[in-house]
Amino acid sequence: MHSIVLVDDHAIVREGFKRLIEMEPDLEVVAECRNADDAVEAISQYRPDLVALDLSLPDGSGLPLIEHLRSMATGTRIVVLSMHDGEPYVSEALRRGASGYVTKGVAPEELVAGLRAVMRGEQFLSSDLRQRRAERPNDTLDPIDRLTAREHEVFLLLAAGRAPKQVAAELGIGQKTVYIHRASLMGKLGAGSELDLYRIASERGLLQIRT
Repeated sequence: MHSIVLVDDHAIVREGFKRLIEMEPDLEVVAECRNADDAVEAISQYRPDLVALDLSLPDGSGLPLIEHLRSMATGTRIVVLSMHDGEPYVSEALRRGASGYVTKGVAPEELVAGLRAVMRGEQFLSSDLRQRRAERPNDTLDPIDRLTAREHEVFLLLAAGRAPKQVAAELGIGQKTVYIHRASLMGKLGAGSELDLYRIASERGLLQIRT
């Protein structure tokens, strides 16, 4: 019997996934969690074979939780279940240690297929993500790697707290050009604000490059 912990803040979603999973004779949901704290406690108690994790949790993003759970239970594999289908989310989740990523818009049966694939030691992406990657292979690049050299410089300076005017002065370019680079790099990184840029850079240890 393979043990599974479900982590999603919506009870109706957890119940639906639980019923689907437990239709399989060798799969058992041992705990349901609505936030990161509950997930940490459940993983510590049950040491499950798998965690099915939503990225949008009320007490913070599920992305940092992936790394934390992997560090505390190295034998536990993680499959992300998310409404977010953007490549930055997928790439970042896999980079942090998730073994699978299933979007909530696909057929429910794909969740079970994903869990079984991950249990076999394989990496699994739901069919919509596989199709998009096949059609747009460049999207599989790490979002940071899609930045141009100049965008990368602007990104690091903005993430370090520089104002656009300061960035322009340091790089010797016009302030309007900074705003153009800013819009482009934020789109590539899936960032909505300078705070997101700080978070992305901080999580990857990039802020040590510039102070």
